[in-house]
Amino acid sequence: QVQLVESGGGLVQAGGSLRLSCAASGSIFSINAMGWYRQAPGKQRELVAAITSGGSTNYADSVKGRFTISRDNAKNTVYLQMNSLKPEDTAVYYCNANIRAYYGTGSYRTSDYWGQGTQVIVSS
Repeated sequence: QVQLVESGGGLVQAGGSLRLSCAASGSIFSINAMGWYRQAPGKQRELVAAITSGGSTNYADSVKGRFTISRDNAKNTVYLQMNSLKPEDTAVYYCNANIRAYYGTGSYRTSDYWGQGTQVIVSS
């Protein structure tokens, strides 16, 4: 009943930029924190950046000063602007959102939802 759809991944040269988008849709009552995670081959999924409903942000040390997370609450969308990309940023990037969804007849449930992932490849 709730979907997160990502877009914006691709292949870019080192030093380049990409902008990821993630739109949430479905029976959404409210969205709390939203964030981006990534998983490189052979590594665990890690938090890249997160943003609260009020706009407070936090970043992994490895991306501070290069990546910017933002959200458009009216569009239920979160963005990740990635600048000065490095080969070590290569990974599948996943969108995550904590959403309170409507389940019918006055029933609500808050859960974490994940997007399908979008590949980012940074060539040296």
